[in-house]
Amino acid sequence: MTATIRAAAVLVGLLAPYTVSAATSTAADRISLVGNGSTLPGTNGGGGGSVGWLHNFNTDTLLTLGAEHQTLSAAHWTFGSLGGSVSSNIGDGRYTFYGEAHEGAGHDGPHALKYRIEAAGVSGTYFHQLTVLLEERRIDVETTHGHLPKIGVSYLWTPQWLTTVSFQDSAGGNLGTELTSVRIDHYSKAVNLLAGGVYGRASPTIISLGIVSPGHILREGYIGAAKTFGRRTDVSLTTDFLNLSGSKRWTLTLGFMFHLGSLGAAH
Repeated sequence: MTATIRAAAVLVGLLAPYTVSAATSTAADRISLVGNGSTLPGTNGGGGGSVGWLHNFNTDTLLTLGAEHQTLSAAHWTFGSLGGSVSSNIGDGRYTFYGEAHEGAGHDGPHALKYRIEAAGVSGTYFHQLTVLLEERRIDVETTHGHLPKIGVSYLWTPQWLTTVSFQDSAGGNLGTELTSVRIDHYSKAVNLLAGGVYGRASPTIISLGIVSPGHILREGYIGAAKTFGRRTDVSLTTDFLNLSGSKRWTLTLGFMFHLGSLGAAH
């Protein structure tokens, strides 16, 4: 699942989204468990899982550690993840500075491969509604390498509705990727819902679809739901459909987040 840069970004580990958003949690520690399965025409498909630990030193500082293993057709790879974020009020805005690194290796079948992705970024939230994100991501997976900077804008229309639009355009290397993403989140006491899509061109590697030429058209759509059970367990389920120049893949992902203790109890 590293062949398109979009897939690589997802594979970076489901810890990645928490690096920014979970820094304000009141839980001192959380354990993340995630499993997924994929279909791929002409193969037995694939699957994998990840485990992660998230620790809040306080409501403004977050550390994440994790490990993930994935298989797809004859390919398999494993990597570890380290991330962190710090948030602070500066002037009229609230800013979050974050970084993450994902290092590992595997095989694409007959050949060994390396897996290395690092990213750093900053987001600023203004008037408790508008968030602007800037990110720099360095990708070095198999024979694909280069930079994939990102700009994103989110707006919280009401306490229940959030929309996000982002754009990524590769620089240097052989990524050959340009992606536009749109996502809508709906929050409620019963269940949180999300839906989104991605469109653009991407440079796949052999791991994902067995295609190595750049510039393929990528279309992706996903829907998901998340619900809290009791006060200590969050469960999420996401379905993703990806079409890369006619090669189609479905992925189903199930995730659990367990809250352990609280910041108040930790001090």
